Amino acid sequence: MAREQRSALAAETAETAGVPGAPIGGSAPPDPGRAKAPAGARLRAALRRPRRWPVPLLVALLLGQSAVAMVTTAVQQTPTIDEPVYVAAATDYLHEHRLLLNPEHPPLGKLVVMAGVAVADPHYDPSYTGTQGQVGRHLLYESGNDPGRLLLWARLPVIALTVLFGLVVLAFAREVAGPAGGLAALALYAFSPDVIAHGALATLDVPAAGFVLTSAWLVWRARRRPWRYLPLAGAALGAAVATKMSALPAIPVLMLLAAVSVRHARRAAGRAGRRGTVAAGVAGAAVVAVTAVAVVWAVYLAVDPRLRLAPAESVPALHGLRGRLAGLLPFPEAYRVGVRMQFGLEDQPWQGFLFGRRYTGSLWYYLPAALLVKTPLGLLALGAAGSAAVVAVRRLRPAAPYLLLPPAVLLAAAMTGSRDFGTRYAVFVPMFLAVAAACVLAVRWRWGPLLTGALVAFVAVSSLRTYPSYLPYSNEAFGGPERTRLRLHDSNVDWGQDLGRLADRLAERYRGERIWLVYKGSGVPAYYGIHAGDPRRVPPSEVRGVLVVSGSSVAKARGGLAELIDSSRLVDEVGHSIMIFRR
Repeated sequence: MAREQRSALAAETAETAGVPGAPIGGSAPPDPGRAKAPAGARLRAALRRPRRWPVPLLVALLLGQSAVAMVTTAVQQTPTIDEPVYVAAATDYLHEHRLLLNPEHPPLGKLVVMAGVAVADPHYDPSYTGTQGQVGRHLLYESGNDPGRLLLWARLPVIALTVLFGLVVLAFAREVAGPAGGLAALALYAFSPDVIAHGALATLDVPAAGFVLTSAWLVWRARRRPWRYLPLAGAALGAAVATKMSALPAIPVLMLLAAVSVRHARRAAGRAGRRGTVAAGVAGAAVVAVTAVAVVWAVYLAVDPRLRLAPAESVPALHGLRGRLAGLLPFPEAYRVGVRMQFGLEDQPWQGFLFGRRYTGSLWYYLPAALLVKTPLGLLALGAAGSAAVVAVRRLRPAAPYLLLPPAVLLAAAMTGSRDFGTRYAVFVPMFLAVAAACVLAVRWRWGPLLTGALVAFVAVSSLRTYPSYLPYSNEAFGGPERTRLRLHDSNVDWGQDLGRLADRLAERYRGERIWLVYKGSGVPAYYGIHAGDPRRVPPSEVRGVLVVSGSSVAKARGGLAELIDSSRLVDEVGHSIMIFRR
């Protein structure tokens, strides 16, 4: 009889595995006919029961190390190329409540940054005119503000949001693959170098990706309670679209998944009529879409209730199919203007660099290749195995479209872009990959837990070794962070983040020498005590002493700069992103 009860319980557990909210490996239901155990027996059983406190402690430790890594990195890094623009836009929102700066991106990510800017309370001159980049530099360096303090406060809300997304990873993976899978996924997320690198910056990439992940998780949960979770999923999707326009392709995907969730919920409730199921699925998809649109409108109204549109940059004219699509979007006019500006940026002839090749335009395989370089090997292995498991194992298969379809569609859309600037455009991949990796532990394989633990530890060691230089990370198969500059450029390696570290290095080792500088970034070298000449503006014979060149400029050097670099001797580097040569 006891054996039959255990078999029934195992069958029930196997049935509920992969169903959101279902206890994986739960306990048997109470038997009303069983006699109540004596108090002494109950106490002994309680003492033998495994304690639950290690799990919250592990969660706190993993999220804590991620937060510490991001905060300490944020303290040390100078402004990246995009940050001054976002901080200036956030400051303008705070003081002027107008849609003036950076209209090519929706406001929500900058409203998150604004929470920190409000605490920093910087001096701001709203009458200053110039490009958005010039306004950002004026705010940081020419308005009497401490750029380090202001940037740190602007970055802290994004760091907090990145930590919260870790809880989403934990919950999503736990519901799909059980408690051990949840912890493994959280560890992979918490040690992901790309997540730490961009989660430590006042930028939009991690917030947009995290909101998409949150929406996918909530749509998954809607398989049991659709009308509770679908509005929340729509709100998270709207938050993603109100942060970056690159999240727009996720809308039809999550609408489709919402309809799938409603269909499953109706079948589970015994209401499988075809006409009613189709109508309910359409209603579920509509709830997600309408809520997302409402969130976008609410975000723009939060900046300016009158929705005045006065972009500081010129707005390109857009014709043909793209122009018609932009005009059909059910969003405020300011959003549609931003879409037109994004299409205008896509039409420019950007320069790229991949595996030593300089090129103009874009390569369709750039992002997959860059992700192969910059994703830890343990995460690649576990993510691939987990993705295969979620498709192959019957009890995990219901989760497959929720885990694999959103990142696949977003990655395919990003691969069509013309700006080959970095894996930040696909930072959602390591997030979803971490959740998919948890499915390895849901497969009944003897060596699965041991191998998973070893690969998670490998990811942790790889991540800790690159501290605090997370932006130039590459995995061991490609030589580690010191060799990333030979294969990738821009935000993969060198985004202007090491100007402060360069100033310290020059003061420590090269004091009193003639400095020549080619710097790619938004920082002002003179503010940090770097007084240097531009080697590109004088004859090569006059360039003597110390030549400092940003990694991206080294990668794409041509003409006179390439000759200067070739005739110089590499003697030092800063943060794996800035090269120091001796001439």
